[in-house]
Amino acid sequence: MNTTRLLALRKLHAISDYQFGPVITKILFNNESEIEIIRSANTNKIKYIHLKDELLLSLKPTTGLFTLSFLAAKIIINETKCPKLRAVVLSEISKFIKKGRNVFCKHITDIDTDLRPMDEVIVVNQEDEILAIGRINIPIAYIKTFNRGEAINVRKGIGS
Repeated sequence: MNTTRLLALRKLHAISDYQFGPVITKILFNNESEIEIIRSANTNKIKYIHLKDELLLSLKPTTGLFTLSFLAAKIIINETKCPKLRAVVLSEISKFIKKGRNVFCKHITDIDTDLRPMDEVIVVNQEDEILAIGRINIPIAYIKTFNRGEAINVRKGIGS
């Protein structure tokens, strides 16, 4: 493995460890030989991480943190117990969340208590099926106690 790739992988591991924790890093970067790092043509900075030609993660230049793809979400769900990195919503609102609608506090039945505001979160129904990927807006303690207000800003619904 060449030095540039090795340094890039170390950087990606460090970001993932900080953002998701070492357990998730190990899950996402399990097959390093199949990981492809895509760089910006203009700046040569890391932009996308692909696994077998499919988007796994995007690295946002504004925050220096990852956004999850549906592939990454599926891998995390298959390898972890609920509610790790997840917000579980009432199954009856699934169709709205799949369309990309935001999630309100009153619809969340369970959530990973380790999440913080601005963290990436996988939105699932009560059967642990992926509905969307988004970002936490408020602290978990508030999400659990509020009956109104937006808890998760959905970036992409599985059906949108």
